[in-house]
Amino acid sequence: MEPKIQEKAWNPELEKKIRENWQETNLYKFQLANENFTIDTPPPYPSGRPWHIGAAAHYAQIDMIARTARMAGKNVYFPIGIDRNGLPVELYTEKKYNIRMRETERGKFLELCREALDDLEAEMIQIMKNLGISGGIDEHYRTDSEEYRSLTQATFIELWKKGQVYLATRPNNYDWVSGTTIADAEITYEDIPTKLVYMKFKVSDSSEEIIIASTRPELLCACKTVIVNPEDERYTKLVGKKLIVPIFGNEVEIKTHHSAQKEFGSGAVMVCSYGDQNDVALFRELKLDEVIAIGLDGRMTESAGEYQGLKPKQARTKIIEDLQTKGFVEKIEEISHRTPVSERSKTPIEIIPMEEYYLKQIDSVEKMKELGSEIKFHPNMHKQILMNWLESISIDWPISRRRFYGTEIPIWYCKKCSEPHVPEPGKYFKPWKDESPIKKCTKCGNSEFVGEDRTFDTWMDSSVSPLFVTKFQKDEEFFKKTYPTGIRPQAKDIVRTWLYYTLLRCEQLTGKKPWAEAWIMGYGLDEKGMKMSKSKGNAIDPLPVVEKFGADTFRFWSASEINHGYDFRCNEQKIESTKKFLSKLWNVSRFLSSFPVIESTKILDSDKWILAELNKLIKECKKGYDEYNFFVPAIAIREFTWNLFAAHYIEMVKARAYGIGFSDEEKNAAIYTLHKVLSTILKLMAPITPFITEHLWKTLYSEESIHKQKQVEVEDHTDMSAITKEIEEFNSKVWNEKKSKDLSLKDSIAIKVPPSLVPFEKDLTSMHNLI
Repeated sequence: MEPKIQEKAWNPELEKKIRENWQETNLYKFQLANENFTIDTPPPYPSGRPWHIGAAAHYAQIDMIARTARMAGKNVYFPIGIDRNGLPVELYTEKKYNIRMRETERGKFLELCREALDDLEAEMIQIMKNLGISGGIDEHYRTDSEEYRSLTQATFIELWKKGQVYLATRPNNYDWVSGTTIADAEITYEDIPTKLVYMKFKVSDSSEEIIIASTRPELLCACKTVIVNPEDERYTKLVGKKLIVPIFGNEVEIKTHHSAQKEFGSGAVMVCSYGDQNDVALFRELKLDEVIAIGLDGRMTESAGEYQGLKPKQARTKIIEDLQTKGFVEKIEEISHRTPVSERSKTPIEIIPMEEYYLKQIDSVEKMKELGSEIKFHPNMHKQILMNWLESISIDWPISRRRFYGTEIPIWYCKKCSEPHVPEPGKYFKPWKDESPIKKCTKCGNSEFVGEDRTFDTWMDSSVSPLFVTKFQKDEEFFKKTYPTGIRPQAKDIVRTWLYYTLLRCEQLTGKKPWAEAWIMGYGLDEKGMKMSKSKGNAIDPLPVVEKFGADTFRFWSASEINHGYDFRCNEQKIESTKKFLSKLWNVSRFLSSFPVIESTKILDSDKWILAELNKLIKECKKGYDEYNFFVPAIAIREFTWNLFAAHYIEMVKARAYGIGFSDEEKNAAIYTLHKVLSTILKLMAPITPFITEHLWKTLYSEESIHKQKQVEVEDHTDMSAITKEIEEFNSKVWNEKKSKDLSLKDSIAIKVPPSLVPFEKDLTSMHNLI
């Protein structure tokens, strides 16, 4: 019999034709229904070379979520966006065109940012298409579009009118490289080698000295008090006395405070404005007068005296030398210091008082905890990232940034009295260049205004993604039927930013949580277990890998390699090895394509056995798919197909399927069962490997796409696991016996079938040529 499938191997080049067919038939086009399953898909960020292989694996699995939901009978809305705001875009543009943002006319710089992004976006879109992403790629949105930015501004205006936004001058995290305030959520911590300097402070009315240890001696000019723990008996007699600050000579008072740790350094701590967040809190609590030691240019100010103009690290080196020369140093220790670092520029941040706009969040923390507890996390362990972050929030969210490429803050100030005014929402405003839409100051009646030139923190844009895709304030019926969304898939490193800020903003604007479920993925690591990133140079470009091996090979590697929620290593050799399973599936399908599909017939015990094992597979896959953990079905399908269906059942019934020594009824039972098992495997695999399953399904079973089929239901079968073990052991025994006697697998051998396997005797006899 000639097989329907002529090709001897799966050719990944077929994927392009299959993609074109999906597009021509609008297979995945979304049609609004009364009930919809919306995926709040993360818009990827094209900064520098777009995407590394770990990110591509992430999006491949997000597509598996969509395909799983469709086969579960849900009407899936799977919008795709591109995130085109913020600092990385600006840095890439500066590097690409060899320019500096603040030295370039703003309009020209924005134009260059858009041009740089367009090329990167095109490649990112191509990767998505090659991966078989079944979302709205052709109608993808951009976060820098006028439509998107106008929504960001409209939501800000709404919260402004509700009194949720205010202007304040406070010590802020300052990234002097990018020249802007950053939020706590944009800070990471690194252990950096540094010097702990033990300095001598003289008591002003005696010859006594006390030792104070600090990692930031360059801030001596900003020292306003020294604190000791109230229980530290070493300093009891000195509390209330004055100390002379080394080099600068000003006097500060010794005070007690519980935050001073007796075990750290000498137990005495200098409080400067502003060495760290503890200093910020102490300055507020003790009502100290601040000294601005570091300016917006990241250099020491005139308050630092002869160290003015030096960068903090340079000033630190110089002041340590001067302290040693003048006899103010007792000792210096080399330590590893936990240092706050800007997530974007990778440089240590400074804390500088700045006037910024704040969005209230402290008052919402308890509500966020309540909503967070209601969201089902996949896996559940990553819910703790959100809860830990909520416990750490101590200030409101600074939302203004001193950058160019971002959504502008829609505020105009009266030229006469400086009263801020926001316009009515509905369009995209550019206050730095647009004429004021406000004609008269509500406070003084003046008619002249000046526009705000700051932009929003990029998370102000990203945090309204579920509102944008569901057409909030634009299409009431669409919004009502698609929001709250079904699921938010994302990586774990942005739980405290994107996930949290979306939860905060959407609750403030709608009174509801934005999604029912959150799906959190781990990091893509290199072969050595290091986190992949473009800046480290250890990122693998996914496009040539997918073009070389095919999307299905890549996708099956992603599913079978990554236990959901955990970090995973990326290795091209492992991806290539995945081809072996797809080749096995192809060979099985090609063999079965020789036999006609039989609708139903009476089956034998061997058939009942494999169908019982198939039923176990369906249960296992359903468990994995219900949790969107694709590792579970990928491993289970591979194990069943390769090591049970192909290795044992097909070999057992091959002769029967050909009708050699069996009746037509027995022959049809084998053929029916073979196709039932294969067709089920294809449907179970379809969300993971959409191309090969589509091709095989249409070739063997139906003109209708496999992706329009409902997922397989669990059937009522008697558990035959004990028999499975016996069949495997008996077959292995026969194979080993033949090998030991230097016989081929086709040669006859005298071995008796054990009593427990008598119901399978005829199939086993023909399989092994038993005599």
